[in-house]
Amino acid sequence: MENVTMSLGVRIRLSLMMFLQFMMFAVWWVPLAAYLGKMGVDGTQRALILSSMAIGCLVSPVIGMIADRHFNSEKVLFFVNLLCAGFLFFAARTECPTTLFWILLAAMFCYMPTWGLTSAVAMANSPAEQFPQIRVFGSIGWVASGIFSLVAVKLMNVKEFDGTALPLYFGAAVSLVGALVALVLPATPPPAKGQKASIMDSLGLRSLTLMKDANFAVFIGVSLLVMIPFGIYWSYFSMYLDSMGYKLLTFTQNLGQAAEMVFMLLVTVALKKMGVKKAMLLGLFCLLVRYASFLASGMSPGLAWLVYIGILVHGIIYGFFFVGGQIYINRVAPREMQAQAQGFIFLVTFGIGLLVANFVN
Repeated sequence: MENVTMSLGVRIRLSLMMFLQFMMFAVWWVPLAAYLGKMGVDGTQRALILSSMAIGCLVSPVIGMIADRHFNSEKVLFFVNLLCAGFLFFAARTECPTTLFWILLAAMFCYMPTWGLTSAVAMANSPAEQFPQIRVFGSIGWVASGIFSLVAVKLMNVKEFDGTALPLYFGAAVSLVGALVALVLPATPPPAKGQKASIMDSLGLRSLTLMKDANFAVFIGVSLLVMIPFGIYWSYFSMYLDSMGYKLLTFTQNLGQAAEMVFMLLVTVALKKMGVKKAMLLGLFCLLVRYASFLASGMSPGLAWLVYIGILVHGIIYGFFFVGGQIYINRVAPREMQAQAQGFIFLVTFGIGLLVANFVN
């Protein structure tokens, strides 16, 4: 990787790729719960639809494993983004909850592998030390989706953007643009061509041997439990905001992602000063602050401002607990098992944990 050089043109294309890849998801996922509420979808049906991402997380490593061995990453990215655009378009046009679930599940099967694909393309075509400068455009794209929803209300002269099918249409449009951008990305040959395929490896299940270490086992258990309240916020917060009378749901919730961009810059410094364990404990404390803020804000109109405290601590929760956890894994896992261990924690949190959260709520 040290020998990789990156021209300005490649930097721009990779940055645009990251920007679009996260924007295309955030623009419709963030307000999805509120949209389902307006459709009258509740109970198990709502939980199933909101679990499409979690199920996609469980399946996407297998899809990614196949793609890694047979096709250029940028070509796979074009194909899945194109399919995702089509699925989101049809999702916007259906009013049947069952049909919506199956369409969004198909969309997530296409979309979730792209987090790995975009990282593979970026890392293969940029020096290692410059990868974070490319990746940050994903966070910028997520925040931009909130600004986009605000601008859309003004330009289209509509009373409401969130809570309607419009975010799905715009998600489809951004996915299509993302597919077109993939056509001009640098050629990235299959990184695992010729290697034997293993579902055990793709899901990181061989890292289960690390569970013999009591500290690692506790970390995995705590991460799973923490993901349940975190996942409820992730999936249902737009519905909560809508019930409280807030407008511009995507813009409001994405204030948390804007704060995340700031706190992510502080994670490295904090870890050096505090250590991983204390940093992760700070993330857990802020999770308590979030829900205490939400509880208090609902008890009195004069405390409604506390909702914004609960939103803004998102960056500390994610940066210090989840990113801190990834760093902890890299420290305790053997070098040859680090990638699998990272895949395993992703499976536990955004797969199993998020799935449980949707049904617990």
